[in-house]
Amino acid sequence: MPALTETRRKSAWPWLAALWLLVVLGLGWQQAMFWQSPRLDSDVLALLPGLDASPAVATASERLAGQGTRQLVVLLGHEDPARARAASLAFAASLDGDDRLRALPADATGAEALATYAAFQRGLLTREQRLALEQGDPAALANEALARLFAPGVAPRWAADPLGLDTGWWQARAGQGPRFAEGWLSLRADGRHWGVQRFELVGSAFALDGERHLQVRLDRAFAAARAVAGDGLVRMQAGVPLHAEAAAVQANREVATIGLGSLAAVLLLVWLAFRSLRPIVLVALSLAVGVAAGVAATDLVFGSVHLLTLVFGASLVGVAEDYGIHYFASRQQSDTPPRTLLRQLLPALALALATSVLAYLALAIAPFPGLRQMAVFSAAGLAAAFLTVVLWFPWLDRRAPRHSRFSDRVAATLARWPRWPAGRAGLVPALALGAFLVAGLLQLQPRDDLRSLQASPLALLESERDVGRLLDLPSPAQFFLVSGATPEDLLQAEERLLDRLAPLRAQGVLGGWRAVSDWLPSMARQQADARLRAAVEEKVLAAASATLGETLVPAPDPSAWLEPGTALAWPALSPLQPLWLGEQAGAWHSLVLVSGIGHESLGALAALHAPAEGVAWVDRAADYSGLLAHYRVVMGWLLLAGYAAVILVLHLRFGRSAWRAWLPTVLAALSTLALLGWLGMPLQLFGVLAQLLLLGFGVDYGIFLLEHRGDPSSWLAVSLGACSTTLSFGLLALSATPALQGFGLSLLVGLALVWLATPLFRQRPASPAPALHH
Repeated sequence: MPALTETRRKSAWPWLAALWLLVVLGLGWQQAMFWQSPRLDSDVLALLPGLDASPAVATASERLAGQGTRQLVVLLGHEDPARARAASLAFAASLDGDDRLRALPADATGAEALATYAAFQRGLLTREQRLALEQGDPAALANEALARLFAPGVAPRWAADPLGLDTGWWQARAGQGPRFAEGWLSLRADGRHWGVQRFELVGSAFALDGERHLQVRLDRAFAAARAVAGDGLVRMQAGVPLHAEAAAVQANREVATIGLGSLAAVLLLVWLAFRSLRPIVLVALSLAVGVAAGVAATDLVFGSVHLLTLVFGASLVGVAEDYGIHYFASRQQSDTPPRTLLRQLLPALALALATSVLAYLALAIAPFPGLRQMAVFSAAGLAAAFLTVVLWFPWLDRRAPRHSRFSDRVAATLARWPRWPAGRAGLVPALALGAFLVAGLLQLQPRDDLRSLQASPLALLESERDVGRLLDLPSPAQFFLVSGATPEDLLQAEERLLDRLAPLRAQGVLGGWRAVSDWLPSMARQQADARLRAAVEEKVLAAASATLGETLVPAPDPSAWLEPGTALAWPALSPLQPLWLGEQAGAWHSLVLVSGIGHESLGALAALHAPAEGVAWVDRAADYSGLLAHYRVVMGWLLLAGYAAVILVLHLRFGRSAWRAWLPTVLAALSTLALLGWLGMPLQLFGVLAQLLLLGFGVDYGIFLLEHRGDPSSWLAVSLGACSTTLSFGLLALSATPALQGFGLSLLVGLALVWLATPLFRQRPASPAPALHH
């Protein structure tokens, strides 16, 4: 019966190898199609789950996210206004006809907008005008009106607007932001005249070839502008496409650094250990198949691949090679035929694969799209590399690799490796280690910051802040969501909110705001302002009539009022249309965006949160940071459950010796966390996730040593695998993304400690270790 089973295995093996060949050919075709037009994503929020928000908040967030994803702003400044204007025109001319950038037209001119509002002027008062009319003395106002009567150009329209209120409302709004005149949009700030230009990206910002295509175009246009204006020209720029391109270029560089660095290290280790071209080629083949499978699986499941997934996945090279290295290490030290040897190794290899894949898939438990991408990428890649080794290596490997001094010396170190002292002798180092761990863990501080997932260049971030300051751009991550039963109720709720924001602006707590009701007052406010104005003007004209000795007739009451249904369609109000969310779930909603927000102003703005009055303060950055904190705690408990599950599984396989494979990883994990505390580095979600992977990988080393007690070839495979895995994840510490940087550093330290600690708790060999061949 055993002979029949063995015959069936031999007959099934070629068919499985051929089937895997077809799968790999399909992967090759899929990769060729994918990289012709890669579906890549760099949006940080795409890594995170959707917040548990109301439909109105979700709609608002989508509206704000989609509003400017393809737009960028360029400011050119010079002390001489003529040179600033010439530079702006030269900059625009250089990009005219560009196939990637389309210039956006300037907003409606002041004259056009003023004409649009002319019929509604009597119902439009500024906050200051309203206060002056309510508190002003009629006699003083009458004297002010008479003084205006004799001003040049005022007399023909004086009776219709004796107090000069008509243009005040519009001038207060026209003074906000840049002005369009003489063919260019400009503003004056910081001692310079700035030309403001807006562009929209045509096509994709992603070209993962390491080149800054968009930035090169802007640099070329700036050179043309400088040729006209001279060296005093200054440029500022901002926009999502610039960040997207910078992220793509950074990802390309990091994929090359981490992926190629890992591959070079792995191949060097293979060469030093086996001194043969065949192991290098076959291990490289398993790695290539693994990475291709990771990209294909991620694209198939999610429809795109995030750039951070590619950077994270580049470290897969240092993990997927373990199976091939373990095979060749055993092959080097044994005369057993390839297929027989692989069947002997298969239980340990399969158990190691299972623990690693489970560690990766544990990342997918949290509803983070980014983590799930990384989990699918890595699990699929490891499984593909494993199948390549199991199904192909026995057929492609016809001769055992040569021995080398390097491999023999590494393998021989196991016999000389110390063991943890037994009894009282081990108490002193145990107490010292315990003191180090406790003191370090007590200093460990959690920190959950959304910015840890961002890696935009510092110069671009500073330029973005300067553009936002000069243009008084509101924050898209923090805003007020205003609600009302009808459009009129909604506008009145906005006005009450703006009345409460005005003192904060006067105190310098915030820079300003952008709201629909600033340009489209409620019907109630228009009518109240019109009545107030008419009552005051009647008294002023009565006093003026007595002084002039003639009867002055006030202007007639307004015959029309501004209404949302018609006013929001005007070109002058087109920039406000994204703020008007319309009706949803039986209520009307709008956004009020605020600018000039600092850390000191967040508390004051949050204090205005009043759902009963239809005002909700939304801070997406704080919400996401809270979400990261929540899942850091959840994944921490999951990590503890994982350690409990692993010791149970190991006990089923190894009985009372299971702790020998489990304890080194526990000590390495605690030491890594304690070291973070000693160094003053924060614990973030990605740090907890690193501990999950450390559990999956670290236990593998103990499994191999328990499965093959005292076997030098097994220790050689563990050492080579630990070295390449540690280096691969350690290279993540070079990433510009803080989260990946901390992730890589944690695994660099943790994996090195596991490798050092595992032999300390190994069993004593049941029989003398086999002699090494020289």
